Amino acid sequence: MSERTTALHGAPIPLDGPELKVGDKAPDFLLQKRTATGLTDVSLAQFAGKTLLLSVVPSVDTSVCAIQTKKFNEKAAALPDDVAVVTVSTDLPFAQARFCGAEGLEKLQCASDHRDVSFGKAYGVLIADGPMSRILSRSIFVIGSDGLLKHVEYVPEISSEPNYDAALAAL
Repeated sequence: MSERTTALHGAPIPLDGPELKVGDKAPDFLLQKRTATGLTDVSLAQFAGKTLLLSVVPSVDTSVCAIQTKKFNEKAAALPDDVAVVTVSTDLPFAQARFCGAEGLEKLQCASDHRDVSFGKAYGVLIADGPMSRILSRSIFVIGSDGLLKHVEYVPEISSEPNYDAALAAL
């Protein structure tokens, strides 16, 4: 069993990957999103020179994840152009696009780690075992324009919302 855990209603759930800390170099990633022309890759390099807020959720189709995604979409409207907000989950890109379209979310991107969960492993948020395996644990990462982590929050209870104010303050 993994030494790192998160919890769901108090029950420990093992996580795979390292625990990242403020000041660490942000690991590269390769995610996928749905666009009008099909599936497109999303990588850290595409945000070079920008500050990036990664809002990681288990599934956009659950209540707390939907709230988190909607709140960051609302906040993204007031952020400068050199800040990007991306919601990451293992939901299929089609499901993410359906959710964002139905909710009118246009200020952030959704990107999927469904292919190989390499983002989850690199950022230490992959639920490693059990019925929730291949799902990402709720967390927030703010990556500065220099590629270093400025804010890291591993939400200890999956059913809880993150600290929005701390994440936004790190931007």
